[in-house]
Amino acid sequence: MSDFTIEPRPQSATRTHGRRRADAAQPATPLSRWAKIPALGQRAAVFTAACALLVGMGAAGQASGTAATQAASESQAVPAMADADAKLSFEKAEVQVHAAPAAAPAPIAVAPQAAEPAPAPAVAVNDPAGAKAYAASQLASFGWAPDQIQCLTTLWTKESDWTTTATNASSGAYGIVQSLPAEKMASAGADYLTNYRTQINWGLDYIKQSYQSPCGALNFHLSHNWY
Repeated sequence: MSDFTIEPRPQSATRTHGRRRADAAQPATPLSRWAKIPALGQRAAVFTAACALLVGMGAAGQASGTAATQAASESQAVPAMADADAKLSFEKAEVQVHAAPAAAPAPIAVAPQAAEPAPAPAVAVNDPAGAKAYAASQLASFGWAPDQIQCLTTLWTKESDWTTTATNASSGAYGIVQSLPAEKMASAGADYLTNYRTQINWGLDYIKQSYQSPCGALNFHLSHNWY
């Protein structure tokens, strides 16, 4: 067997071929980053986004400053408004204290009104003929025949002579029918003292209730001198 000898490779100071040694890494700058963006459209998009970011940051800062300024203004306005309200209340109280008393209203003159004249008293009507005619017209309403007027005429001629104001001096009986007392005739009307119609209406009703007819009342009167 022969000996095999390996000769060492000659060393060179500098290696000129083969793989190059990697250069040391340099820090990236904005310009270098901008240069690495190859397309113009991409560069424009990046630029627009950067501008929008800067504008947004500026607007946010301005809004924060405005809010702070407004808050400071409001905090200063509250004490000022409180002072103004206190001053206004003080002025109102001072005006009320020093206000002059209101003048008393002037008296209202009321002209006296003239009293209304009292109504004239009713005047009694003494009319024997009219009273007889009225009595004759009322007989039928009581269911009596016309000839009953003869008995009625005799009866009331003896009592009062058909006078509205006839008064019995001894008894106080009053009127054509000689009602005793006179106030009984008020049931036929308030004017019983002056109106012969009111007296006759009451007298005919009294005869109907007590003697059924004028002739029955006359017969009783002839026997007793009253009815």
